[in-house]
Amino acid sequence: MGSVALPKLKALRWWIIGLVMLGAIVNYLTRSTMGVAAPTILKDLDISVKEYSWITSAFQIGIMMQPFCGYVLDTLGLRTGFAVFAAAWSLVAMAHGLANNWQGFAVLRGLLGLAEGSAQPAGMKTVATWFPAKERGFAGGVFNIGSSIGSMLAPPLVVWAVLSWNWRAAFVLTGAIGLVWVALWLFFYRSPDQHPSMTPEERERIAAGQEAHLTDAGTKPSIVSILKQKQFWGIALPRFLADPTWGTLSFWVPLYLSQTRGFDLKQIAMFAWLPFVAADLGCMFGPVIAHFLQKRGVSLINARRWAVTVGAAMMTGMAFVGRVESPYAAIALLCLGGFAHQTLSVTVITMASDLFRRDEVATVAGLAGMMGNLGVLLFSLLIGGLVSTIGYDPFFVALGVLDILGAIILWTFVKDRIAPRARPDRLEESRAG
Repeated sequence: MGSVALPKLKALRWWIIGLVMLGAIVNYLTRSTMGVAAPTILKDLDISVKEYSWITSAFQIGIMMQPFCGYVLDTLGLRTGFAVFAAAWSLVAMAHGLANNWQGFAVLRGLLGLAEGSAQPAGMKTVATWFPAKERGFAGGVFNIGSSIGSMLAPPLVVWAVLSWNWRAAFVLTGAIGLVWVALWLFFYRSPDQHPSMTPEERERIAAGQEAHLTDAGTKPSIVSILKQKQFWGIALPRFLADPTWGTLSFWVPLYLSQTRGFDLKQIAMFAWLPFVAADLGCMFGPVIAHFLQKRGVSLINARRWAVTVGAAMMTGMAFVGRVESPYAAIALLCLGGFAHQTLSVTVITMASDLFRRDEVATVAGLAGMMGNLGVLLFSLLIGGLVSTIGYDPFFVALGVLDILGAIILWTFVKDRIAPRARPDRLEESRAG
């Protein structure tokens, strides 16, 4: 921002979360490129489905380093740390165009996963830093819409690149988009206390609406201390059970549509993005449920738990994807799964900022993300090893019931502690800002 004078902006926090959402779009666009191009890549390089599962597993192993990403963001700072990670994933994505075998892809996917694991901790740290408690659910929903939009844009954009040039060009294109976002991030982002476009009224509103017991302690986050807390496992285990749905939609649905439903590349481009459109709506449905219940006297934590429960109930529709004859009915059920998954997933992710101090949030989000990606890794390996003998149907059934177990764990492990809000009188005064 340097020598460029920027005007004061009302509701700057929403501009900031919009910028982070753009980063999430780029993040999921680059990670989804492989899944969309997979039918062409596997045929071109003679890679088997089992070898493809190893490629996707390498990404999951890399992204399981989210605790490292979160720790770096909590210690190095959000602006610098996120820029380094985003530049890294963009360059690694472009390097995918040089791969000629599954081993090369596996190495690159592992590196991509390591760098892209920063997005979720960065997003939650932004939400915790920039938003009062009552707005964090919607802010988390806006940020997480980026994951759905990025995954939604991948099928038409990647197929267009493949048909216009080749699959190698698709990786170069999506990686280059990432470098553009890095420049935007470095130019526009500053912390709330340093941002020249922040108005005093908004700074006061943010401070007044945050919980006193979740303020920074001025110390580095302790991973051991976090792991000892029951409420951490109350959000980490549901992530472990829920995230295989997103991994399946991103990495396996294009192959499922090609191998089981007989779709060609153009049909995949027409339909594979639809579950992510539904997921966009789900990103906001969870916060709407929580807000609706809070207005009727339900506590914040209980409102979030009920939102997760509603999402888990809707997820049972995924169990019938492989059982319906019509491919369009199957796509409709996949859309329901995408909607339901984001309804509960966004809510669980946001709870990190409800339960932990702001200087712990990125670390907690990274640890919970590691558990989620461990679930994706194990589920992906099972699909790759067994799909040729038992088909996809048992895996869709499993996705339909895992979130019910996750909701039970959430209700059991997360305590509903109603802490006093920081300076509620000042929150009332600042509402006009």
